Formats: sequence, structure tokens, C-alpha cells
Amino acid sequence: MTPPEVFDKIASGRVWTVSLTVPEGWTMFDIAAAVQRAGLASRAAFLRAARNPAAIRDLAPTAPTLEGFLFPATYEFPHRTSAQAIVRAMVGRFREAWAQATQNDAPPKSLTLEQVVTLASLVQEETPKESERPIIAGVFANRLRLGYPLECDPSVVYALKLKGEYDGKLVPADLKIHSSYNTYRHYGLPPGPIGNPGMASLEAALSPARVDYLYFVANGKGGHVFSRTFAGQQRNIQQYRQLLRREQEEQKRNGATGESSGKETRARIPGRDAAAVAYHPRRGAFDDQRIRRRQERNDSGGRAAARRQHLHLG
Repeated sequence: MTPPEVFDKIASGRVWTVSLTVPEGWTMFDIAAAVQRAGLASRAAFLRAARNPAAIRDLAPTAPTLEGFLFPATYEFPHRTSAQAIVRAMVGRFREAWAQATQNDAPPKSLTLEQVVTLASLVQEETPKESERPIIAGVFANRLRLGYPLECDPSVVYALKLKGEYDGKLVPADLKIHSSYNTYRHYGLPPGPIGNPGMASLEAALSPARVDYLYFVANGKGGHVFSRTFAGQQRNIQQYRQLLRREQEEQKRNGATGESSGKETRARIPGRDAAAVAYHPRRGAFDDQRIRRRQERNDSGGRAAARRQHLHLG
């Protein structure tokens, strides 16, 4: 049956279709689970198809998988559509989005298409606020230029997912995981996207804001506070911790027992070291001494030296 014939049958209501919504930032693992729940194809079949980068090879010749190119959108598929057909549809939608995004903003000469999508996937996971995405892209662009590690905790989460070890929480020990996706241990961008970014994140990666920020931390209101120096970052972190303490005290006044609910309050803090980016109220303060020494050295003019030495975390 030809595509026009399939469309005609769908339009006339003669084909049982299934709606599949892929939110921005979902990984291929998330999509695979949704595909199986929808009864379209098995999780294993979808992952096999998504791990074959042939469908995007002309645009991203070094892409390890189709992660990053399974564009988030709502799709209508005939019941029991093959995994390969689902993947082709998502990659096709990515191609359309990329063409639209690059109409006004050409990809930076310093980055390949795949690297732009990888940067967009980091931006996507760092903030739910579209207005912040160009700023965060600008922070990452600055850190790449200066030779700072990106220290992006969603990249560590993705590394854990690849190993099947992510349990929904990120703890300090996780930041030492041996993975090329761990941007605490490895400089530069990870080897591929860590999720599938939407249009706003693609546009942010194509045209990062021209800012001089190097750090950011959660503000407790769904957004972030940005800073230019490590000293400023430390002040913002302290304010964030004070906010968490006030929230705990308020919970106690409202009759709570004072025990943590177990929910991880994640502060995304580029510029920290392997101490932690995940702050849990019951764990107390971080050990910042090694971080402070290195970052203050960088802030005071040691950036070129740090870039040459390519210091790796122990």
C-alpha cells in the first residue's frame, strides 16, 4: 500500500490509529517504553531501531545512535506500526524542525550538526523554562571556550541510564562514574545527545545568548540564578540552601514530622567539582574545599593553564 493510500484510509477512518506523544527531553528509553505501552511495537524492537543511526547518517555521520534525532511531537500511527517506521517518522520530523531552525540561524562553524544537537539536549535537560535556554546555552558555550568541564548532571544521569544503573536519584558517588558521557570527568561535549531536544532548545544551541556567565544554580522556583565568578556561585548556593532550610521549617510548622520525603532536590551547578550537584536536605552541606581552590584559581587568571593541563577529576 502506498503512503497516499495509507493516508486516505486514515482520513476516512478505516484504519485504527494510535496517538503517541513524545515530550521534549525524552530519551530513546523513555520513548521505547511509551511505544510498548501504546501497543505499537515492543520496547526491545524500538531500541534496536533507535540504536541504528543509518537514518541520520547523511546529516550526522558520527552519531552513535538516533538519540537526539527522535523529534518530540505527537504522532498518529496505524496500530502495530513497525519500530523502523516509527523511528523513520520521528527522524523525518527532526529533519523538518532542523530545516526550520536553521533558516535564520546557521550552525556555528565550530560545531557540527551532531554537536549542536548534543548541546541542545544538555540545555533541554537543564531547565524547563524556554526563556532560560539561550542563557544556559551561553554558559555552556563559555565553558567550552575557556576549557572548563561542563559539569552537567543530566549527562551523568544519562550515563547511568546507559548502564541500567539509574534509580531516579543522583548522589555524589555517581559523579565519578567512568563514562564518556560524564561531563565531570571528561572535557568538552559528550559523544552524543543525552535526550531528544525540542525546537526551543535547538534554537538556543544554534544561537546562544552572549553572556559572560560561567555558573548557575537552581533558585527554588523552577528557574536558575546565574553568576560570573565562583565566589558569586558560592553565594547563590548558600541562598539556595537557606531556601531549602526554610521550606523544611515550614513543613515542620505545618505538622510534618521533619523527615525528608526522599525527594531529591537537584541543584544544577556547572563549575562545581565531583563533590555533588544533587543536594538532599538530610545529607547536609557539601565539601567545597577542593572545588573552591580550583575554581578560584581559574577565576583569577589560571584558565589558560587549566585548559592546557586538561585536569581530570580523581
